[in-house]
Amino acid sequence: MYKILLRPLLFLFDPEAVHHFTFKLIRFTHSLGFGGLFRNLYQVKNKSLERQLFGLTFPNPVGLAAGFDKNAMLFKELSNMGFGFIEIGTVTPKAQPGNDQPRLFRLKEDAAIINRMGFNNGGVEEAVERLKANPKTGKKHVLIGGNIGKNKITPNENAVNDYIICFEALFDYVDYFVVNVSSPNTPNLRALQEKQPLTDLLQTLQDKNNLREKRKPILLKIAPDLTNEQLLDIIDIVSETKIDGVIATNTTISRDGLKSDNKDEMGGLSGRPLTKRATEVIRFLAEKSHKAFPIIGVGGIHSAKDALEKLDAGADLIQLYTGFIYEGPKLIKDINKAILTKQ
Repeated sequence: MYKILLRPLLFLFDPEAVHHFTFKLIRFTHSLGFGGLFRNLYQVKNKSLERQLFGLTFPNPVGLAAGFDKNAMLFKELSNMGFGFIEIGTVTPKAQPGNDQPRLFRLKEDAAIINRMGFNNGGVEEAVERLKANPKTGKKHVLIGGNIGKNKITPNENAVNDYIICFEALFDYVDYFVVNVSSPNTPNLRALQEKQPLTDLLQTLQDKNNLREKRKPILLKIAPDLTNEQLLDIIDIVSETKIDGVIATNTTISRDGLKSDNKDEMGGLSGRPLTKRATEVIRFLAEKSHKAFPIIGVGGIHSAKDALEKLDAGADLIQLYTGFIYEGPKLIKDINKAILTKQ
């Protein structure tokens, strides 16, 4: 129904306006008591889908990637659509409006999206207030990842302070952390992926983490545009800092092979054109590290087949974003059913 009726209608309008409208629609339908209907339609409950990673139990391996629910507004409602975990953010210490509009573009011929949002969010404290509604334990607890970044006005030499602020504020309210240094939409952010600054940043957070009575998993989200040499550096950094895993990958700045008229818009590209490269990065990390750390695979997952390829390449979990927008919540169900069939 989504692809036949709802998507064609939504795709007639501005993508960012549709995003806000969709949030209101989801919230409204749940306020009318339709949460159970969504669960019945899309959730696949089976113990065989559970995954044990970083000391956490994931109800199933299909998560929602960061960027969709930046401000932790709909984590419960979205979990009703079958996701095993929800990653909120990217959040920054202070609220910021992001880049000028328009900043979100559909590439329909390529089943892709270009965004240059620029970490628009209400600030970490606003997210914390919403996350307080998530029960700490029990069946109603939604497993939450906190994706953290720096404010646009913060120079790179002071970036670590922004990450510490977000880490400390979110610590009691998320299940794991993701350090985002790979978005192409914040000036100079990707420079933090270089070996020494990235090692320093992650080690600082890890030191803070280890002072806690019970530490939280820390993962690193990387760009698909890294060279093999840089990916080998990532493996070394994970080993040195002993962080818990890697999310591969973020959006790409590549425009190879695109057909859509608006392909040259500035920003990060996500969706089907990223399918192959994201899988290549996952496989490279898994093979070269001898599967030394868990990997969450994300990028161009538009079908159950795409998801299984990521898992076969070495991903332990996967995340959706653009595929969710193009294919709808049935994609989550299809992936979980395919995983069960393969097992």
